[in-house]
Amino acid sequence: MTTDVAVEARNAVKAFGQGETAVRALDDVSIQIRKAEFFTLLGPSGCGKTTLLRLIAGFETPTSGQILLDGKDITNDPPNKRPVNTVFQSYALFPHLSVAQNIAFGLEMLGRPRAEITKTVERMLALVKLEAMAGRKTSQLSGGQQQRVALARALAPQPKVLLLDEPLSALDYKLRKEMQLELKRLQTETGITFIFVTHDQEEALTMSDRIAVMSAGHIQQIGGPREIYTRPVNRFVADFIGETNFLSGEAGEGRVTLASGDVVQVEGAEGRKGKVTVVIRPEQVRLAEAGAAETIPATVESLVYFGTDTHCHLRLKDGTEMVARLQSPASGEAGLQQGQSVGLRFAPGAARVLED
Repeated sequence: MTTDVAVEARNAVKAFGQGETAVRALDDVSIQIRKAEFFTLLGPSGCGKTTLLRLIAGFETPTSGQILLDGKDITNDPPNKRPVNTVFQSYALFPHLSVAQNIAFGLEMLGRPRAEITKTVERMLALVKLEAMAGRKTSQLSGGQQQRVALARALAPQPKVLLLDEPLSALDYKLRKEMQLELKRLQTETGITFIFVTHDQEEALTMSDRIAVMSAGHIQQIGGPREIYTRPVNRFVADFIGETNFLSGEAGEGRVTLASGDVVQVEGAEGRKGKVTVVIRPEQVRLAEAGAAETIPATVESLVYFGTDTHCHLRLKDGTEMVARLQSPASGEAGLQQGQSVGLRFAPGAARVLED
């Protein structure tokens, strides 16, 4: 039976230590990653994302559970018996070899014919746009160029799956942004399944077909970037992915009465009663003149200019703090002042009752 699943973890547990002091880095994790998918494991340090990557690579063996590739159980297969390659944070290039020799190294270890190696190296150099650097030592390259060599070397044997363990973390911001686009291009052109580990939400949202948000050894949510951002399943996901406003309130009759006393219509309030949390992204907060109809009274606490955006920090009448992200006007005049009274409302359908 054919399947589009490239990698699967079934009830994977990884514990370090023994007895009561054992730490579960992964706690009964099950996940399916599709073929030709750019899949990202996202979460804070210590959440288990790198441990899961190492189980797939074969560098660690699960305490219990299974790892499958193309439906075959590879749980106990050594790394060199898996059609999987890994790109690490440190690129681990050979400084005494040229770019072309670095790319060829893995193919030579596999005993590939010389003509095939030459042809593959040429194709990889073209893929990562380093043809002019073929004869240069890797120590003479920039960080971004070294990253491309590491990718080309990992892609050269045509693995079924490429694992990437925070490979952009050592690059500066501008170069990291460029490499995000390059990685997505490489994945699309090669059709290889990429499994990418990062703690950077922007990286995950930019490149991924799907994202698994992890915390404390568990998967909190799996979905596309837009779904993860706009429909987080719990407070952890909402708080970890981007900036979020959390408002306490009391649900009843399909509406929510906020702690400030203001009544709002929000998605998910129907059928709910009792204390709830309303979540709203800063860019979905709209400002109006003080006293405008159907607005929530607020006071401007501060304005922080970020170039394209201005973050307006607000305080509701009960002391609740909120942030509105406003597009910075071309004139440079924000039109708002600290201490100013304003009214705020939510973009239609943007505010939701959070499932805690």
